[in-house]
Amino acid sequence: MSIPSDGEHAFIALNRFGLGARPGDKSPDDPKGWLLGQFETFEAKPAAMAELPSSDKIFTTYREDSAEIRSLSEAKRAEARQELRKRGQKLYDSEIGARGLSALTTQAPFVERLVHFWANHFALSADEPLMVALAGSFEREAIRPHVLGPFEDMLLAVEKHPAMLLYLNQNRSIGPNSIRAKRAAEKDPSRKPGINENLAREILELHTLGVRTGYSQKDVTQFAFAMTGWTVAGQDGGDEAQAGAFEFRPQFHEPGPRTILGRTYSQQGMDQAEAVLGDAAHSKATATHVATKLARHFVADEPPLALVKRLQSAFLQSQGDLPTVYRALISAPEAWTSKASKFKTPWEWSVSALRALGSPPDVTTTMAQTEKQLGQPVWRPQSPAGYDDIAASWVAPDVLVRRVEVAQRLARKADPTLDARAAASALLGPSLSKTTATEIARAESPATALALLLVSPEFQRR
Repeated sequence: MSIPSDGEHAFIALNRFGLGARPGDKSPDDPKGWLLGQFETFEAKPAAMAELPSSDKIFTTYREDSAEIRSLSEAKRAEARQELRKRGQKLYDSEIGARGLSALTTQAPFVERLVHFWANHFALSADEPLMVALAGSFEREAIRPHVLGPFEDMLLAVEKHPAMLLYLNQNRSIGPNSIRAKRAAEKDPSRKPGINENLAREILELHTLGVRTGYSQKDVTQFAFAMTGWTVAGQDGGDEAQAGAFEFRPQFHEPGPRTILGRTYSQQGMDQAEAVLGDAAHSKATATHVATKLARHFVADEPPLALVKRLQSAFLQSQGDLPTVYRALISAPEAWTSKASKFKTPWEWSVSALRALGSPPDVTTTMAQTEKQLGQPVWRPQSPAGYDDIAASWVAPDVLVRRVEVAQRLARKADPTLDARAAASALLGPSLSKTTATEIARAESPATALALLLVSPEFQRR
């Protein structure tokens, strides 16, 4: 393991743990203290997000607009649907702009990085029109308020958020022996409402225990039975005051005890699934899963086993207290090696590039399009597993070409007085190689010099 100098520690804190340095940023004299201090300065509701609508407001507006479209003649519906999609896309762009602005201006870049990490851990995809509109509110409401709390609290907030319930079709899950199913059968014996296992499966496989950790198909089915009744209020179009919020519907719930992972849950109603989630949140498998992903995100694609064990132990001993796990990460020697092993994802790279250039806030209005060009559209992974956190997924030649194109565009818009040579030294510190320094010094124009800095091997790693 290479041991960094005291000077290198500051750059590691800024780049590996944080989101990249900004012009004029003072290197922290006490890097670990600087990171820990961000627990006090993080803003769960930053000013950039103050005017964005809540998820229940988004839901009710979408429901009203959809009802209005259904009342139109067939000839007018297509145009009205197109307008509805445009409004959803506008909100999606605004959400990403606010996310970007918070990342550029925050005084707690380490915690902002953790927000991005957890949003990808609990990934959903903004593919359907309503999900396009809800994706940003999911991160604002289910992730940000809980990033510095117990893992169990974040887990419950995520699984009860309307965006997650709708994304994984939990709102369609009805117990086959529930009151609702029996009434449906009385009216039409051919109708057999049933459960949807999507959310239960992803909770075990992706959100808590991890893949191949000993649970069976029977455990998934039993968990899905336990979750029946978890849905979103106001889907039927009634004038409900809580429309768009989490709702438990007893008439949807499958009666009876459930046995999951060898443990029997005799609770009834909503308490049953909450009890399962509580046990999953504190399990050893979840501790290992979370520890491995954090170590992979911050340190290496193949994380050191010793680091994983440190984080796992911190998770278990603190009963999932996330700040305790973060402190273990900050204090771990494996996290402070000189070698920058992590290749920045498109989002990480573009945020660090904008911070490096001191870009004005209006740049954030184009961030949604930029991330799409770079191959990592925000909140749109191809599966609930989220985006990969390894270099192999982001180093394809066409992806790198697009990164160069974006670097050139950003450099042309940058402050013309920004000196790339001074910026390279200030941003990269000891990791700046002679080769990169020479290329920047010999660039044919100031803008080209800045672009070379942004696509240099040192800048693309953290």
